[in-house]
Amino acid sequence: MPVRLTRSGAPPDIAIVHLGPGAFFRAFNAIYTEDAGDWGILAVSLRSPTVRDQLAPQGGVYTSLTLSEAGNESRIIGSIADVIVAPEAPEKVLAAMANPAVKVVSLTVTEKGYCHEPSTGSLNFDHGDIQHDLRNLNAPKSAVGFIVAALEQRRRAGAKAFTVLSCDNLPSNGDLVRGIVLQFAAKVCSDLSDWIAKNTSFPATMVDRITPATTEADVAALEKAEGYYDPGCVVHESFRQWVIEDDFVDGRPAWDKVGAQMVASVEKHELMKLRCLNGTHSTLAYLGYLAGYDTIAECVRDPAFAALCEKLWREEITPVLAEPEGEDLERYCEKLMARYRDAAIRHRTWQIAMDGSQKLPQRILGTIRDNLERGVVPRGLCLAVAGWMRYVGGVDENGTPIDVRDPLSAQLQQISREAQDKVNALLALEEVFGLSLPKNERFCATVSEAYDQLVSSGARATVKGWLSPVR
Repeated sequence: MPVRLTRSGAPPDIAIVHLGPGAFFRAFNAIYTEDAGDWGILAVSLRSPTVRDQLAPQGGVYTSLTLSEAGNESRIIGSIADVIVAPEAPEKVLAAMANPAVKVVSLTVTEKGYCHEPSTGSLNFDHGDIQHDLRNLNAPKSAVGFIVAALEQRRRAGAKAFTVLSCDNLPSNGDLVRGIVLQFAAKVCSDLSDWIAKNTSFPATMVDRITPATTEADVAALEKAEGYYDPGCVVHESFRQWVIEDDFVDGRPAWDKVGAQMVASVEKHELMKLRCLNGTHSTLAYLGYLAGYDTIAECVRDPAFAALCEKLWREEITPVLAEPEGEDLERYCEKLMARYRDAAIRHRTWQIAMDGSQKLPQRILGTIRDNLERGVVPRGLCLAVAGWMRYVGGVDENGTPIDVRDPLSAQLQQISREAQDKVNALLALEEVFGLSLPKNERFCATVSEAYDQLVSSGARATVKGWLSPVR
Protein backbone atom coordinates (compact mmCIF):
# COMPACT_ATOMS: atom_id res chain seq x y z
CA MET A 1 0.00 0.00 0.00
CA PRO A 2 1.37 3.45 -0.86
CA VAL A 3 2.03 5.93 1.93
CA ARG A 4 -0.76 8.52 1.88
CA LEU A 5 -0.08 12.23 2.35
CA THR A 6 -1.60 13.39 5.66
CA ARG A 7 -1.93 16.63 7.59
CA SER A 8 0.36 17.30 10.52
CA GLY A 9 -1.25 19.54 13.13
CA ALA A 10 -4.69 21.14 13.30
CA PRO A 11 -6.26 22.81 10.26
CA PRO A 12 -6.74 26.60 10.27
CA ASP A 13 -10.03 28.09 11.48
CA ILE A 14 -12.53 28.48 8.64
CA ALA A 15 -13.08 32.08 7.49
CA ILE A 16 -13.70 31.44 3.77
CA VAL A 17 -16.25 29.19 2.07
CA HIS A 18 -15.25 28.40 -1.48
CA LEU A 19 -17.72 27.03 -4.03
CA GLY A 20 -16.11 24.89 -6.73
CA PRO A 21 -12.82 23.41 -5.40
CA GLY A 22 -11.50 22.21 -8.75
CA ALA A 23 -7.90 22.12 -9.86
CA PHE A 24 -7.66 25.83 -10.63
CA PHE A 25 -8.85 26.86 -7.17
CA ARG A 26 -6.34 24.52 -5.53
CA ALA A 27 -3.55 25.72 -7.83
CA PHE A 28 -4.37 29.39 -7.30
CA ASN A 29 -6.73 30.76 -4.60
CA ALA A 30 -5.82 28.18 -1.97
CA ILE A 31 -2.09 28.80 -2.47
CA TYR A 32 -2.43 32.57 -2.15
CA THR A 33 -4.46 32.01 1.02
CA GLU A 34 -1.87 29.58 2.37
CA ASP A 35 0.83 32.17 1.74
CA ALA A 36 -1.23 34.96 3.35
CA GLY A 37 -1.63 33.31 6.74
CA ASP A 38 -4.27 31.77 8.97
CA TRP A 39 -7.53 32.03 7.00
CA GLY A 40 -8.90 28.50 6.66
CA ILE A 41 -11.11 27.46 3.75
CA LEU A 42 -14.19 25.24 3.68
CA ALA A 43 -14.25 23.85 0.13
CA VAL A 44 -17.73 23.04 -1.18
CA SER A 45 -18.24 20.85 -4.23
CA LEU A 46 -21.59 21.60 -5.85
CA ARG A 47 -21.62 18.38 -7.86
CA SER A 48 -18.98 15.69 -7.67
CA PRO A 49 -17.54 14.00 -4.55
CA THR A 50 -14.16 13.53 -6.26
CA VAL A 51 -12.26 16.31 -4.47
CA ARG A 52 -13.72 15.31 -1.09
CA ASP A 53 -12.77 11.69 -1.68
CA GLN A 54 -9.24 12.76 -2.61
CA LEU A 55 -8.64 15.22 0.22
CA ALA A 56 -10.65 13.91 3.20
CA PRO A 57 -8.26 10.98 3.91
CA GLN A 58 -5.43 13.55 3.83
CA GLY A 59 -7.02 16.01 6.25
CA GLY A 60 -7.51 18.49 3.41
CA VAL A 61 -3.84 18.87 2.50
CA TYR A 62 -2.54 18.28 -1.01
CA THR A 63 0.52 18.88 -3.17
CA SER A 64 1.01 21.84 -5.46
CA LEU A 65 3.39 20.90 -8.27
CA THR A 66 4.95 23.73 -10.28
CA LEU A 67 5.91 22.48 -13.74
CA SER A 68 8.84 23.83 -15.69
CA GLU A 69 11.19 22.62 -18.38
CA ALA A 70 13.96 23.52 -15.91
CA GLY A 71 12.53 21.11 -13.31
CA ASN A 72 9.45 20.66 -11.14
CA GLU A 73 8.93 21.95 -7.61
CA SER A 74 6.44 20.60 -5.07
CA ARG A 75 5.00 21.97 -1.85
CA ILE A 76 2.21 20.87 0.49
CA ILE A 77 -0.78 23.22 0.84
CA GLY A 78 -2.84 23.18 4.04
CA SER A 79 -5.28 26.09 3.74
CA ILE A 80 -8.29 23.82 3.04
CA ALA A 81 -9.68 22.86 6.45
CA ASP A 82 -12.57 20.69 5.24
CA VAL A 83 -14.47 19.62 2.11
CA ILE A 84 -18.24 19.16 1.81
CA VAL A 85 -20.22 17.73 -1.10
CA ALA A 86 -23.24 20.02 -1.26
CA PRO A 87 -25.84 17.54 -2.64
CA GLU A 88 -25.08 15.24 0.30
CA ALA A 89 -25.48 17.90 3.00
CA PRO A 90 -26.90 21.23 1.75
CA GLU A 91 -27.99 22.21 5.26
CA LYS A 92 -24.41 21.80 6.49
CA VAL A 93 -23.16 24.07 3.72
CA LEU A 94 -25.76 26.73 4.53
CA ALA A 95 -24.93 26.56 8.24
CA ALA A 96 -21.27 27.17 7.46
CA MET A 97 -22.02 30.07 5.11
CA ALA A 98 -24.40 31.62 7.64
CA ASN A 99 -21.74 31.46 10.38
CA PRO A 100 -20.49 35.05 11.05
CA ALA A 101 -16.94 33.65 11.31
CA VAL A 102 -17.03 33.28 7.52
CA LYS A 103 -16.01 36.61 5.98
CA VAL A 104 -15.69 35.69 2.29
CA VAL A 105 -17.57 33.33 -0.02
CA SER A 106 -15.55 32.81 -3.20
CA LEU A 107 -16.35 30.97 -6.41
CA THR A 108 -14.66 29.11 -9.24
CA VAL A 109 -17.66 27.38 -10.75
CA THR A 110 -16.85 28.06 -14.45
CA GLU A 111 -19.03 30.08 -16.77
CA LYS A 112 -21.90 27.58 -16.77
CA GLY A 113 -22.06 27.56 -12.95
CA TYR A 114 -23.65 31.02 -12.92
CA CYS A 115 -26.86 29.74 -14.60
CA HIS A 116 -26.98 32.89 -16.70
CA GLU A 117 -27.40 33.83 -20.34
CA PRO A 118 -23.83 34.47 -21.58
CA SER A 119 -24.96 36.89 -24.27
CA THR A 120 -26.81 39.17 -21.79
CA GLY A 121 -25.43 38.36 -18.32
CA SER A 122 -28.97 37.93 -16.94
CA LEU A 123 -29.98 35.03 -14.72
CA ASN A 124 -31.67 32.23 -16.64
CA PHE A 125 -34.85 31.63 -14.65
CA ASP A 126 -35.67 28.65 -16.90
CA HIS A 127 -32.53 26.84 -15.71
CA GLY A 128 -33.49 23.67 -13.84
CA ASP A 129 -31.29 24.43 -10.83
CA ILE A 130 -32.69 27.95 -10.49
CA GLN A 131 -36.26 26.69 -10.64
CA HIS A 132 -35.42 24.07 -8.01
CA ASP A 133 -33.74 26.60 -5.72
CA LEU A 134 -36.64 29.06 -5.83
CA ARG A 135 -38.88 26.23 -4.62
CA ASN A 136 -36.35 24.73 -2.17
CA LEU A 137 -34.27 27.57 -0.73
CA ASN A 138 -33.31 25.47 2.31
CA ALA A 139 -31.69 22.85 0.06
CA PRO A 140 -30.34 24.68 -3.01
CA LYS A 141 -28.29 23.25 -5.87
CA SER A 142 -26.77 26.29 -7.59
CA ALA A 143 -24.07 28.66 -6.43
CA VAL A 144 -26.43 31.63 -6.57
CA GLY A 145 -29.03 29.66 -4.59
CA PHE A 146 -26.56 28.90 -1.81
CA ILE A 147 -25.36 32.51 -1.67
CA VAL A 148 -28.85 33.98 -1.45
CA ALA A 149 -30.07 31.37 1.05
CA ALA A 150 -27.07 31.98 3.32
CA LEU A 151 -27.43 35.76 3.12
CA GLU A 152 -31.12 35.42 3.99
CA GLN A 153 -30.17 33.44 7.10
CA ARG A 154 -27.69 36.15 8.07
CA ARG A 155 -30.26 38.88 7.51
CA ARG A 156 -32.81 37.13 9.71
CA ALA A 157 -30.20 36.57 12.42
CA GLY A 158 -29.06 40.21 12.36
CA ALA A 159 -25.54 39.15 11.36
CA LYS A 160 -23.13 40.91 9.01
CA ALA A 161 -23.08 39.93 5.35
CA PHE A 162 -20.09 38.29 3.70
CA THR A 163 -18.15 39.37 0.61
CA VAL A 164 -18.92 37.42 -2.57
CA LEU A 165 -15.73 36.98 -4.61
CA SER A 166 -16.02 35.56 -8.12
CA CYS A 167 -12.75 34.20 -9.48
CA ASP A 168 -13.99 32.92 -12.84
CA ASN A 169 -12.93 34.14 -16.26
CA LEU A 170 -15.89 36.40 -16.96
CA PRO A 171 -15.84 40.09 -17.83
CA SER A 172 -16.93 42.24 -14.89
CA ASN A 173 -17.35 39.07 -12.86
CA GLY A 174 -18.16 41.05 -9.72
CA ASP A 175 -20.96 42.96 -11.41
CA LEU A 176 -22.19 39.75 -13.05
CA VAL A 177 -22.53 37.79 -9.82
CA ARG A 178 -24.03 40.82 -8.07
CA GLY A 179 -26.65 41.10 -10.79
CA ILE A 180 -27.70 37.45 -10.75
CA VAL A 181 -27.73 37.34 -6.92
CA LEU A 182 -29.99 40.40 -6.76
CA GLN A 183 -32.25 39.03 -9.52
CA PHE A 184 -32.63 35.75 -7.64
CA ALA A 185 -33.08 37.46 -4.26
CA ALA A 186 -35.81 39.73 -5.66
CA LYS A 187 -37.81 36.61 -6.55
CA VAL A 188 -37.49 35.46 -2.94
CA CYS A 189 -38.21 38.77 -1.20
CA SER A 190 -37.75 42.41 -2.21
CA ASP A 191 -36.53 43.27 1.29
CA LEU A 192 -33.83 40.61 0.96
CA SER A 193 -32.67 42.01 -2.39
CA ASP A 194 -32.45 45.51 -0.89
CA TRP A 195 -30.54 44.23 2.15
CA ILE A 196 -28.00 42.39 -0.02
CA ALA A 197 -27.53 45.44 -2.24
CA LYS A 198 -26.73 47.58 0.81
CA ASN A 199 -24.67 45.13 2.88
CA THR A 200 -22.81 42.78 0.54
CA SER A 201 -19.86 43.60 -1.73
CA PHE A 202 -18.99 41.82 -4.97
CA PRO A 203 -15.38 42.73 -5.89
CA ALA A 204 -14.30 41.94 -9.43
CA THR A 205 -11.14 39.89 -9.97
CA MET A 206 -8.73 38.87 -12.68
CA VAL A 207 -7.10 35.46 -12.23
CA ASP A 208 -4.34 33.90 -14.30
CA ARG A 209 -2.45 30.64 -13.95
CA ILE A 210 -2.40 27.87 -16.54
CA THR A 211 -3.56 24.71 -14.78
CA PRO A 212 -3.69 21.51 -16.85
CA ALA A 213 -5.83 18.62 -15.61
CA THR A 214 -3.90 16.31 -13.28
CA THR A 215 -3.26 12.88 -14.81
CA GLU A 216 -2.56 9.48 -13.28
CA ALA A 217 0.97 9.89 -14.62
CA ASP A 218 1.35 13.11 -12.60
CA VAL A 219 0.22 11.32 -9.43
CA ALA A 220 2.61 8.43 -10.09
CA ALA A 221 5.54 10.75 -10.82
CA LEU A 222 4.90 12.66 -7.59
CA GLU A 223 4.81 9.43 -5.58
CA LYS A 224 8.09 8.33 -7.13
CA ALA A 225 9.75 11.69 -6.44
CA GLU A 226 8.40 12.39 -2.93
CA GLY A 227 7.57 8.95 -1.56
CA TYR A 228 3.89 9.51 -0.84
CA TYR A 229 0.59 9.04 -2.67
CA ASP A 230 -1.53 12.15 -3.28
CA PRO A 231 -4.46 11.75 -5.71
CA GLY A 232 -5.49 15.36 -4.96
CA CYS A 233 -2.29 16.94 -6.25
CA VAL A 234 -2.51 19.79 -8.77
CA VAL A 235 -0.09 20.82 -11.49
CA HIS A 236 0.42 24.33 -12.81
CA GLU A 237 2.87 26.78 -14.33
CA SER A 238 5.07 29.01 -12.19
CA PHE A 239 3.40 32.23 -13.42
CA ARG A 240 0.46 33.59 -11.44
CA GLN A 241 -1.40 36.90 -11.38
CA TRP A 242 -4.36 37.93 -9.22
CA VAL A 243 -5.85 41.42 -9.52
CA ILE A 244 -8.65 42.18 -7.01
CA GLU A 245 -10.90 45.17 -6.40
CA ASP A 246 -10.26 46.04 -2.75
CA ASP A 247 -13.88 46.15 -1.58
CA PHE A 248 -14.55 43.72 1.29
CA VAL A 249 -17.32 44.15 3.87
CA ASP A 250 -15.68 42.27 6.75
CA GLY A 251 -11.96 41.91 6.15
CA ARG A 252 -9.87 39.66 3.94
CA PRO A 253 -6.60 37.69 3.99
CA ALA A 254 -3.40 39.64 3.39
CA TRP A 255 -3.30 38.53 -0.23
CA ASP A 256 -1.64 41.82 -1.15
CA LYS A 257 1.37 40.84 0.97
CA VAL A 258 1.95 37.70 -1.11
CA GLY A 259 1.67 39.06 -4.65
CA ALA A 260 -1.98 39.90 -5.33
CA GLN A 261 -2.62 43.34 -6.81
CA MET A 262 -5.33 45.22 -4.89
CA VAL A 263 -6.81 47.91 -7.15
CA ALA A 264 -9.80 50.24 -7.43
CA SER A 265 -10.90 48.68 -10.76
CA VAL A 266 -9.85 45.49 -12.55
CA GLU A 267 -11.77 46.13 -15.77
CA LYS A 268 -8.78 46.82 -18.02
CA HIS A 269 -6.73 43.96 -16.52
CA GLU A 270 -9.54 41.44 -16.90
CA LEU A 271 -10.24 42.40 -20.51
CA MET A 272 -6.52 42.14 -21.28
CA LYS A 273 -6.36 38.63 -19.87
CA LEU A 274 -9.75 37.44 -21.09
CA ARG A 275 -9.11 38.52 -24.67
CA CYS A 276 -5.34 38.07 -25.01
CA LEU A 277 -4.95 34.79 -23.13
CA ASN A 278 -8.37 33.14 -23.02
CA GLY A 279 -9.34 34.33 -26.50
CA THR A 280 -6.24 32.87 -28.15
CA HIS A 281 -6.38 29.77 -25.92
CA SER A 282 -9.87 29.00 -27.22
CA THR A 283 -8.79 29.74 -30.80
CA LEU A 284 -5.88 27.33 -30.50
CA ALA A 285 -8.05 24.77 -28.71
CA TYR A 286 -10.68 24.40 -31.44
CA LEU A 287 -8.44 24.71 -34.46
CA GLY A 288 -5.60 22.81 -32.81
CA TYR A 289 -7.81 19.91 -31.78
CA LEU A 290 -9.17 19.66 -35.32
CA ALA A 291 -5.59 19.66 -36.62
CA GLY A 292 -4.68 16.77 -34.31
CA TYR A 293 -2.75 18.70 -31.65
CA ASP A 294 -3.25 17.47 -28.09
CA THR A 295 -1.77 20.45 -26.23
CA ILE A 296 -1.29 24.19 -26.62
CA ALA A 297 2.51 23.70 -26.67
CA GLU A 298 2.14 21.36 -29.67
CA CYS A 299 -0.07 23.92 -31.41
CA VAL A 300 2.38 26.80 -31.19
CA ARG A 301 5.28 24.61 -32.29
CA ASP A 302 3.52 24.68 -35.66
CA PRO A 303 4.69 27.97 -37.24
CA ALA A 304 1.28 28.60 -38.83
CA PHE A 305 -0.56 28.34 -35.52
CA ALA A 306 2.03 30.51 -33.74
CA ALA A 307 1.72 33.09 -36.54
CA LEU A 308 -2.07 33.05 -36.27
CA CYS A 309 -1.86 33.65 -32.53
CA GLU A 310 0.57 36.56 -32.97
CA LYS A 311 -1.58 38.02 -35.76
CA LEU A 312 -4.63 37.94 -33.47
CA TRP A 313 -2.77 39.84 -30.77
CA ARG A 314 -1.17 42.35 -33.11
CA GLU A 315 -4.02 43.12 -35.51
CA GLU A 316 -7.32 42.16 -33.89
CA ILE A 317 -7.09 42.02 -30.08
CA THR A 318 -4.72 44.69 -28.76
CA PRO A 319 -5.92 47.44 -31.15
CA VAL A 320 -9.30 47.41 -29.36
CA LEU A 321 -7.89 47.13 -25.81
CA ALA A 322 -7.10 49.90 -23.37
CA GLU A 323 -3.69 49.27 -21.81
CA PRO A 324 -3.98 48.66 -18.04
CA GLU A 325 -1.87 50.69 -15.67
CA GLY A 326 1.53 49.09 -15.19
CA GLU A 327 1.18 46.79 -18.22
CA ASP A 328 2.74 46.77 -21.68
CA LEU A 329 0.41 44.92 -24.05
CA GLU A 330 3.12 43.97 -26.52
CA ARG A 331 5.34 42.60 -23.76
CA TYR A 332 2.36 40.88 -22.13
CA CYS A 333 1.63 38.98 -25.35
CA GLU A 334 5.31 38.03 -25.74
CA LYS A 335 5.19 36.50 -22.26
CA LEU A 336 2.00 34.65 -23.16
CA MET A 337 3.68 33.04 -26.15
CA ALA A 338 6.60 31.97 -23.94
CA ARG A 339 4.10 30.39 -21.52
CA TYR A 340 2.30 28.63 -24.37
CA ARG A 341 5.59 27.19 -25.68
CA ASP A 342 6.51 25.58 -22.33
CA ALA A 343 6.24 21.86 -23.13
CA ALA A 344 6.14 21.00 -19.41
CA ILE A 345 2.64 22.54 -19.25
CA ARG A 346 0.49 19.91 -20.97
CA HIS A 347 -2.65 22.03 -21.26
CA ARG A 348 -4.90 19.93 -23.46
CA THR A 349 -6.84 21.50 -26.30
CA TRP A 350 -9.82 19.27 -25.41
CA GLN A 351 -9.85 20.61 -21.84
CA ILE A 352 -9.84 24.25 -22.99
CA ALA A 353 -12.52 23.51 -25.60
CA MET A 354 -15.10 22.56 -22.96
CA ASP A 355 -18.20 24.74 -22.50
CA GLY A 356 -17.49 26.81 -25.59
CA SER A 357 -21.06 28.12 -25.86
CA GLN A 358 -20.51 29.80 -22.49
CA LYS A 359 -16.95 30.97 -23.19
CA LEU A 360 -17.24 32.28 -26.74
CA PRO A 361 -19.27 35.42 -25.92
CA GLN A 362 -16.75 36.50 -23.27
CA ARG A 363 -13.47 35.49 -24.89
CA ILE A 364 -13.97 36.16 -28.60
CA LEU A 365 -17.30 37.70 -29.61
CA GLY A 366 -16.78 40.94 -27.66
CA THR A 367 -13.51 41.52 -29.51
CA ILE A 368 -15.22 40.81 -32.82
CA ARG A 369 -17.91 43.40 -32.04
CA ASP A 370 -15.30 46.01 -31.16
CA ASN A 371 -13.48 45.40 -34.45
CA LEU A 372 -16.68 45.60 -36.47
CA GLU A 373 -17.49 48.93 -34.81
CA ARG A 374 -14.20 50.32 -36.13
CA GLY A 375 -14.97 48.99 -39.60
CA VAL A 376 -12.64 45.97 -39.47
CA VAL A 377 -13.71 42.37 -40.07
CA PRO A 378 -11.36 40.34 -37.80
CA ARG A 379 -10.65 37.37 -40.06
CA GLY A 380 -8.58 35.49 -37.48
CA LEU A 381 -11.31 35.62 -34.86
CA CYS A 382 -13.92 34.71 -37.46
CA LEU A 383 -11.80 31.63 -38.18
CA ALA A 384 -11.85 30.87 -34.44
CA VAL A 385 -15.67 30.99 -34.47
CA ALA A 386 -15.73 28.68 -37.48
CA GLY A 387 -13.36 26.33 -35.66
CA TRP A 388 -15.78 26.19 -32.75
CA MET A 389 -18.65 25.44 -35.13
CA ARG A 390 -16.69 22.60 -36.75
CA TYR A 391 -15.65 21.22 -33.33
CA VAL A 392 -19.14 21.18 -31.77
CA GLY A 393 -20.41 19.15 -34.72
CA GLY A 394 -18.97 16.25 -32.76
CA VAL A 395 -16.92 14.59 -35.52
CA ASP A 396 -13.30 15.39 -36.33
CA GLU A 397 -11.63 15.58 -39.74
CA ASN A 398 -10.98 11.80 -39.73
CA GLY A 399 -14.59 10.95 -38.96
CA THR A 400 -13.81 10.15 -35.31
CA PRO A 401 -16.37 11.25 -32.70
CA ILE A 402 -15.41 14.24 -30.52
CA ASP A 403 -16.40 14.13 -26.85
CA VAL A 404 -18.03 17.59 -26.83
CA ARG A 405 -18.59 18.83 -23.26
CA ASP A 406 -20.99 21.77 -23.39
CA PRO A 407 -24.33 22.66 -21.77
CA LEU A 408 -25.76 23.00 -25.28
CA SER A 409 -23.99 19.97 -26.79
CA ALA A 410 -27.15 18.08 -27.76
CA GLN A 411 -28.63 21.16 -29.47
CA LEU A 412 -25.35 22.04 -31.16
CA GLN A 413 -24.86 18.57 -32.58
CA GLN A 414 -28.47 18.35 -33.72
CA ILE A 415 -28.02 21.60 -35.67
CA SER A 416 -24.78 20.29 -37.15
CA ARG A 417 -26.47 17.06 -38.25
CA GLU A 418 -29.72 18.45 -39.59
CA ALA A 419 -29.23 22.06 -40.73
CA GLN A 420 -28.54 22.60 -44.41
CA ASP A 421 -26.79 25.89 -43.64
CA LYS A 422 -24.94 24.94 -40.43
CA VAL A 423 -23.19 28.29 -40.01
CA ASN A 424 -26.29 30.45 -40.09
CA ALA A 425 -28.23 27.96 -37.99
CA LEU A 426 -25.55 28.16 -35.28
CA LEU A 427 -25.32 31.94 -35.60
CA ALA A 428 -29.06 32.06 -34.87
CA LEU A 429 -28.42 30.83 -31.30
CA GLU A 430 -29.29 34.03 -29.48
CA GLU A 431 -27.94 32.75 -26.15
CA VAL A 432 -24.49 32.57 -27.73
CA PHE A 433 -24.34 35.25 -30.45
CA GLY A 434 -26.97 37.71 -29.25
CA LEU A 435 -28.99 39.72 -31.75
CA SER A 436 -26.58 42.11 -33.47
CA LEU A 437 -23.74 39.87 -34.72
CA PRO A 438 -25.94 37.58 -36.87
CA LYS A 439 -27.23 40.72 -38.64
CA ASN A 440 -23.71 41.76 -39.73
CA GLU A 441 -23.39 40.41 -43.25
CA ARG A 442 -19.60 40.79 -43.47
CA PHE A 443 -19.08 38.87 -40.23
CA CYS A 444 -21.45 36.08 -41.26
CA ALA A 445 -19.90 35.81 -44.72
CA THR A 446 -16.37 35.59 -43.30
CA VAL A 447 -17.34 32.89 -40.79
CA SER A 448 -19.05 30.93 -43.58
CA GLU A 449 -15.96 31.23 -45.78
CA ALA A 450 -13.75 30.00 -42.94
CA TYR A 451 -16.07 27.11 -42.11
CA ASP A 452 -16.21 25.99 -45.75
CA GLN A 453 -12.41 26.00 -45.93
CA LEU A 454 -12.14 24.00 -42.69
CA VAL A 455 -14.46 21.39 -44.17
CA SER A 456 -12.79 21.26 -47.58
CA SER A 457 -9.12 21.72 -46.66
CA GLY A 458 -8.80 20.80 -42.97
CA ALA A 459 -7.61 22.92 -40.07
CA ARG A 460 -3.85 22.86 -40.75
CA ALA A 461 -4.14 24.01 -44.35
CA THR A 462 -6.82 26.55 -43.51
CA VAL A 463 -4.82 28.14 -40.71
CA LYS A 464 -1.79 28.42 -42.97
CA GLY A 465 -3.74 29.84 -45.89
CA TRP A 466 -5.85 32.17 -43.76
CA LEU A 467 -2.80 34.26 -42.95
CA SER A 468 -2.36 35.29 -46.59
CA PRO A 469 -3.56 38.80 -47.51
CA VAL A 470 -7.18 39.00 -48.63
CA ARG A 471 -7.30 39.24 -52.41
